[in-house]
Amino acid sequence: MQRTVAIVMGGYSSEINISLKSGDVVYNSLDKNKYNVYKVFILKDKWFVIHDNHEYHINKEDFSVTIKERKITFDCVFNAIHGHPGENGVLVAYFDLLGIKHTSAPYYQMAITFNKRDTLSILKEYDIKTATSFYMNKKDKKDTKKIVAKVGLPCFVKPNNGGSSIGISKVYKEENLIAAINKASQEDSEILIESFLDGTEVSVGVIEYEGAIKVLPMTEIVSKNDFFDYEAKYEGKSQEITPARISEIDKQKLEKVAKKIYEIFQMKGFSRSEFILVDGAPYFLEMNTVPGLTEESLLPKQAKEANIDLSDLFDNAIQMALN
Repeated sequence: MQRTVAIVMGGYSSEINISLKSGDVVYNSLDKNKYNVYKVFILKDKWFVIHDNHEYHINKEDFSVTIKERKITFDCVFNAIHGHPGENGVLVAYFDLLGIKHTSAPYYQMAITFNKRDTLSILKEYDIKTATSFYMNKKDKKDTKKIVAKVGLPCFVKPNNGGSSIGISKVYKEENLIAAINKASQEDSEILIESFLDGTEVSVGVIEYEGAIKVLPMTEIVSKNDFFDYEAKYEGKSQEITPARISEIDKQKLEKVAKKIYEIFQMKGFSRSEFILVDGAPYFLEMNTVPGLTEESLLPKQAKEANIDLSDLFDNAIQMALN
């Protein structure tokens, strides 16, 4: 029996265009003989399905859609929304309330890991190495001397809740901190400022695959820009080398800590965590629970290196959710 699957895409954040690309890749990769697949657009002003070039409204009371007088409900939702509301637990909580299966982790885990400073606070209790951090809110006094005294220079200024490196700045001089904070605060009311870690950046995909936790081959990031920013991620301004050019010992360290973090948060589905290797020690940066699934994205490349094609990768996510 064919299962009916909704691929939710779009969202309310600056990552909307990446989400739309991810959703298209998922749609094009799924076996249409196995699944009835619908693209569901979740936008600020409306939720809808496009079918035969017509737009059909989603009924938010039960997440159904009526097409040509036939009511369609969904056996599973494939979550391809980066940022709010797909990656921060809001949409997942809604599906949980309705009893609809989905490919993401539980809403609480999504909410925690989307909040960078909450994530770091928890992991520090497990002796996971992280950069030195300074937390502030948008309305707080901007005490640049206090910030520099704690994290040093250069440092990174980030929106606390966000992704795709939108709103991030690398700051070399104290006088440039205010502008960087203002830039980050355009994306989020909470700001995270971190010390610079001088080492090798490595991205590690960890997924639930065939009922077990699987660490995928790692990707070494060599940015042509000053850091792995939006241009480097999505506009070809970086080298993304899979598998990473690191020693077997460093690889084993990263596998161990990446799997441990996945287990600490009791994750499910996809995840991709970022690390900096400093003198052989992995320092955790952040976790993405709805990582990019475009052709340029890291997780699909890592899966390919593990001999998992996109059709299998996405089919597995749906089967894990249904089971």
